[in-house]
Amino acid sequence: MINTLVRPADLRDHQQLSNLVFFETRLHRHLDWRSPLEWLGAPFYWALEEGGQITAALACPEEIAGIAWMRLFVYTGRWSAENAWQLLWATARREIEQAGGARAAAIAIQPWFQEILAASGFENRQQIVLLEWRGFAGQPSAARETAGIRIRKMTEADLPEVEKTDAASFDPLWQNPLETLRRAFAQALYVTVAENEAGIIGYQLSTGGGQRAHLARLAVHPAGQGKGVGSALLSDLFTYLTDTGISRLSVNTQSDNRISLSLYQRMGFVRTGEQYPVYTFDIPARAKEAT
Repeated sequence: MINTLVRPADLRDHQQLSNLVFFETRLHRHLDWRSPLEWLGAPFYWALEEGGQITAALACPEEIAGIAWMRLFVYTGRWSAENAWQLLWATARREIEQAGGARAAAIAIQPWFQEILAASGFENRQQIVLLEWRGFAGQPSAARETAGIRIRKMTEADLPEVEKTDAASFDPLWQNPLETLRRAFAQALYVTVAENEAGIIGYQLSTGGGQRAHLARLAVHPAGQGKGVGSALLSDLFTYLTDTGISRLSVNTQSDNRISLSLYQRMGFVRTGEQYPVYTFDIPARAKEAT
């Protein structure tokens, strides 16, 4: 009989996990600024091992304290999805409880993973909706100045202030800490900030190439909302895309983010009809035993 062990994954597991991530079709992978393998060595990363071979893995390391996104769930044909998940999730829940608790979350694209999460008590309270902008035909005119607001290219030195704007603009579930912003900045196609006399009040970060781009992040500090900051950032982005021959721009946002949806639709984005559920599960801290 082969012994089955759920244990923390570490850097020595890189090759085996690499094989699972790149060759297995039974895979949930979070859309992230770093690959699942780059998270190796972080807490909340487990391997399911049989006879020295890793046959499944689950990773939900925290970027923001108390928020544990499901960044990887992968398993081989040795397991059913349900059995592999149950073994790994039982360990995950126990260790997250012991570490002080967290909100576990996943954007579940595949129906099989949606079913597993729902069966485990995860709740689906919002969707990620996709929208797309296609050039300027019938769209608002580009790049006009907004009173008191200046749009300029972001520099790496701006990132600490950008992090503050990001934290003020989003619920903790969706915030980007400084290290994530550094990685995003390094991978960006076009990234700008909006500033007024007080400093940075908004930013956008877009990726892509060829004929397509993706608006990966648009944030406006609450103090600047309703003052045309988001429109100014988008108008400048539209001008850049048109000048560089890019005719399509996609963006994702939450189904219950009415402010963002209103802005995007006002600026010419249309829904594609695609949407993906966001599942969350609150894991409380383990109560201390009375002495």
